[in-house]
Amino acid sequence: MRRTMAPKQDVEGAVTAPMMGKIISVMVKKGDHVKAGQIVCILEAMKMENEITTPKAGTVQEVCVFEGSSVSEGETLFVIS
Repeated sequence: MRRTMAPKQDVEGAVTAPMMGKIISVMVKKGDHVKAGQIVCILEAMKMENEITTPKAGTVQEVCVFEGSSVSEGETLFVIS
């Protein structure tokens, strides 16, 4: 079962992890154009797959994670501008 998670956004353009977990799939790369609400990665937490989406349309400026990365709640995953 997958849930779609809209991450918190503290830094302008940052897509952050809504909870701690492991990145199991990264769906974008630096330079990709994304739409608001587009799924950018899958975060596994407590045996649940959570779809992480972009809060706005733009271009991926930075990818801070890779498949297999362990992340903490609030950690920056991507930067979108």
